[in-house]
This record gives sequence, structure tokens and C-alpha cells, in this order.
Amino acid sequence: MRRPSLLGGSGDGEGAHQRRRTSIADDAAQLATLGHQQELQRNFSFISMLGLAFAILNTWTALAASISLALPSGGPSSVMWGLVTAAICNLCLAASLAEFLSAYPTSAGQYHWAAIVSPHRYVPIVSWVTGWINTAGWIALTATGGLLGSQLILGTISFMNPSFEPHPWQQFLLYLAYTLVAFLINAFATKLLPYVTQTAFIWSIVGFVVISITLLACAAPNYQSGTFVYGNFINETGWPDGFAWLLGLLQGTLSLTGFDAVAHMIEEIPDPTKEGPRIMVACVGIGLFTGFVFLSVLLFVLRDITTVIESPAGPLLQIFYDATNNRAGAVCLLIFPLLCLLFATISIMTTSSRMTYAFARDGGLPFSRIFARVHTGLDVPLNALLLTTVLVVIFGCVFLGSSSAFNAIISASVVALGITYAIPPAINCLRGRSMLPESRPFKLRGPLGWICNLVGIAFALLTTVLFVFPPFLPVTGSNMNYCIVAFGIILIISVVQWFVDGRRNYKGPYVDPEVLEQADTDVVGVGLTSEQSHLSNGGGGGNNSMALGHKGHNGGKKEA
Repeated sequence: MRRPSLLGGSGDGEGAHQRRRTSIADDAAQLATLGHQQELQRNFSFISMLGLAFAILNTWTALAASISLALPSGGPSSVMWGLVTAAICNLCLAASLAEFLSAYPTSAGQYHWAAIVSPHRYVPIVSWVTGWINTAGWIALTATGGLLGSQLILGTISFMNPSFEPHPWQQFLLYLAYTLVAFLINAFATKLLPYVTQTAFIWSIVGFVVISITLLACAAPNYQSGTFVYGNFINETGWPDGFAWLLGLLQGTLSLTGFDAVAHMIEEIPDPTKEGPRIMVACVGIGLFTGFVFLSVLLFVLRDITTVIESPAGPLLQIFYDATNNRAGAVCLLIFPLLCLLFATISIMTTSSRMTYAFARDGGLPFSRIFARVHTGLDVPLNALLLTTVLVVIFGCVFLGSSSAFNAIISASVVALGITYAIPPAINCLRGRSMLPESRPFKLRGPLGWICNLVGIAFALLTTVLFVFPPFLPVTGSNMNYCIVAFGIILIISVVQWFVDGRRNYKGPYVDPEVLEQADTDVVGVGLTSEQSHLSNGGGGGNNSMALGHKGHNGGKKEA
């Protein structure tokens, strides 16, 4: 009998080790009922996986680095209450997806869940589009850490040396450095990743506490009023006040994007049906708490909004300097978010490679056999990792040609992930919230389930629309929002590839018949309904009988 522990099966003594081995064996059997072999090691504990999830959200750092985006769109009131609104809605989305994760703990995540709850005839196309959007979103999101980190570094140099003029190629080299470090750690130190993510979590919390206390102590007693911090409204966008405030929601949304990371890493943690949902919801909750407190601190010590928005050093460093009145002290405080962004890049690249591996394992990508392989010596999907890294470098080359195009790619990543968050619960709601098994450990009961699903879906739709609007009026070539173009390219590639290959060969998430035969025949899936279990074994008629898609593809294979 499985005995879950707070740290995902880890503990003291031989008895704890034996329980962990038993738990991992059970988890492998559980994965087999979903049609896949256990190829990746379950090295992560509850804390290390929470560290990875929180490092990706990086909420207080992301909010601080992007505060100049929200200040013109509603001022401090938009910054503070926009975060609260975004966090509540994202908690609803996280809880909605946690139900799916609890029932079907597979790295495939949203596209697998969408296939599970879709009507038979729509399974291939719904799963295909969801998988492409999710994979592309995660690969594009990998670029954010290097972008923000390189901006902070160049801003620091300009701050210390006002005569310095940064150039795009300098930022590109710093961006490459972030990307290369993340790749090397992911490729050659995969066994150390749990320790890296634990360190990331500790570093982030320590940085949050140290910076908050330092700023409040140094700025005392010259604080802004509570009315200013929580009630001041500013609109410099040219849009009507109400719409400007809604645009301010995007800062909070950006800082809470990526909580599905635990889903794509779920095959690397023991007791996934229980620990995964807890981590998914907890990382958003911690993000809300740290983000709200840190933004409050920044706004209490802020001196002049215009100076912060227009500062060539960046808003965060300017606030640090205004509070401490010491250049060296401000730069020292900036070390915390700089390293947080490196940890974020490492963690996002890890998740992106697992998402790519999972979709290739199901035959959803060109050359899927190549990208679905797991390197036996490194215990990592190396080809999927290389694909992510190469594409992130290409995105950096785009930045050299056009910063607007690069920013559009980043915005498109947030839109893409937000859409995939809404698809599985939306389909489930359309089918009466009846498609998930009652035996799942994490369950939103009664009206709570409907409320969380509908609030989350509505918020995802709202922010998807808001993200494609230009931030200022009148619209010019320089302030135009090209996010819709970048997202449109993702959809076009997905549709073209569907007609070239997917329409004929892709039937949905792949189920390996040989693995299914080894699974416990007394278990009807991992909470699979009898209908879904029947489909996974090829019942019914025609292609629609393969809702979980038997294919000739061999899924993920180990390579030397």
C-alpha cells in the first residue's frame, strides 16, 4: 500500500527507502495504464518540484521587472488589484487543471486531457491543436529568462556608467549565456536538477525577504501613503479608464503563467496523483502572497512614478536606488532577481524539453521518432532539449533584427499557454463535468467545480483578447502589438502540418498495446471511465475507436 509523504516519498532510514521504491514501482505501473513506459527517473521530491514550479512563475521578480508595464495602465491600483484578480482567476484555472492531473498524471498534460474529454470524432484535431499550441508556448517562454536577465545586466552597467550605450548584440550575447548555462545543466547535470530547483526556491524566498526588509529600512520614514499604494489611479495609455485598468491585468497574468510545468514534469515525481495537484495550486498561492507583499513594498518606497517608468536602468533598479540612495547597494540587491532569472531559464527549459518529448512520443511533431528518444547515459530527452535550445537561439537572432518581433514571440507564449489552460475544462464543462473519474484524489466538489472552471475559462478568454491590443493610443508602428501575428504563425504551422501528416497518421495521444498488456488488467486505467478504457484498447469502429490513438509509432525510445 502506498504511503505518501510530504517530500514525495523521501524519508529517513531503510524503511523509507523501501517505501519510496515501492511507490515508484506503483507510479510506473500507473503510467503504464496510460500507455507509456517509465523512461525518466523520478528524482524530484515535493519540495524540489515546488521549487521548479515557483522558479518558473518567479512571481515577485517578474512583477518587479515588469512594473513599468502596468503603472501607465491604471497606476498602483492596477498593479496591486490587478495581481489579486489575476491570481484568483489563475487559482481557479490551476485547480481546474489539477483535477485532470490527479486523474491522468502524464507529461502530455493539456493535449492528453483534451483528448480524454472530447467526443470521439474530434479527439485527433483537438489534441493536435492543443499539443502544438502548448509545445510552441513553452519553447517561446524559455526565451523570457534570458531576455529579462540581459536587460537587467545592461541596465546595471548603464546605471553604474552613464556614458555606456548598450547595443542589441551585447544583449544577444548575454541572452545566449543564459541559454547556454541552462542547456548545459539540463543536458549534463540532470541528476542535480532537484537540488538546483530546491536552491532556486530557497534563493527566491531569501531574496524576497532580504530585499523587502532592506528597502523598508532604508526608505524609512519616507513612505507613500496607503491610499497611494492601494488606490491611486493613473491612465497614460490613451484608452478609456476601464479598458486601461484591464490592460494592467496583463502584468499579473504574465507573472503567474507556467503553473502547468508540474504536469509536464509529473513523470519525474513519486505519488504524482496527490503531489502534482498540490504543487500546481500551491505555486500560484505562494506567487500571490510574495507578489502582493513585494509590490506593496516597492510602491511604499517609490518616489516618482514617471522617473521609474522612464528610467534607462529599468524600473526595479531605479526603485532600489531611490530607496537606498546608494548605487552599490542597489546593484547588490539586484543580484537576487538576476539569479532568480537564471534559475527560471533552467526550469523553463527543463519543462519545455519534457513537453516536446511527450508530444513527440505521441507522434505529434515532425521527426517524432528522433525527438521522442531518451538518452540512456544522461537520462534526459536530449534531442527534445536540443530542439528547444536551437529554437530559443533563433528567437534571439530575431531580436537582433527586430525587438518588436521578439517581444511578440514572448507575448504569444503567454497567450498560447493561457488558451491551453482553458481547453480541457471548457470541453469538460460542455459535457456536464462528467468526463473525469470519481476516484481521482483531487476533486472540486459540486458548485465549486463549476465556479472554478467557468471563472478560469472566462479569464483565459479575456486575457487572450487583451494581449493582442496595443498598449497605447494612437497606434504606431513602434507601439503596435504584433502578438497576434506570432500566435497566428503558430496556428498556421500547426494547420499545415495537420494536412501534411497529422490528418492521416495522428489519432490522439499514443497508447502502446504492449505496455497496456503489462498493466494491471484489474485497473480500469488511472481512473479511466469504462468508455475511455474501451477506447484505449481499440474498441468501437473506425478511427474514432482510437481516441487515445494506437499507432505504428513506438513512442519514446532510449538511445545510447
